[in-house]
Amino acid sequence: VRLVESGGGLVQPGDSLKLSCEASGGAFSGYRVGWFRQAPGKEREFVATISRHGTGTYVEDSVKGRFTVSRDNAKNTAVLLMNNLRAEDTAVYYCAASERNDIPTATMTASSLYDYWGQGTQVAVSS
Repeated sequence: VRLVESGGGLVQPGDSLKLSCEASGGAFSGYRVGWFRQAPGKEREFVATISRHGTGTYVEDSVKGRFTVSRDNAKNTAVLLMNNLRAEDTAVYYCAASERNDIPTATMTASSLYDYWGQGTQVAVSS
C-alpha cells in the first residue's frame, strides 16, 4: 500500500492543522494506521494510532487532549487533527500502515510494527 501525507505547514502557537494520509494500492481497512513524527536531531517518535475500523485509538501522552486520530475507510484516508499546537510539535509527520492485528491498539507504538510509510509532511510551529 502507498501512503501520501498532506496538510503540513507553518502555523503559530495555538493554531490547528489537519494532516491527511491517503492510501492507495491496497485494502485500506485491512491496515492499522499510525502517526509518527521526527524533529530535527531527534529520533522518530510515536504520536497516535488507530485500529482498522476506527473503533480503537491511542495517542501519546504529550499530545493527548490536543491531537485526535480518525479514519474514513470509504475514502482510504486517515486524519490527524492537531489543535493548540506548540513549538515542540515542530517535526516531520509520517503516517504508517501495519498489517499487525494480533496485539492491542494501545501497544502499536513502535515504528518497527509498521510495514508501509509515507514520505512525511513538515509541520512548523513558530511565532
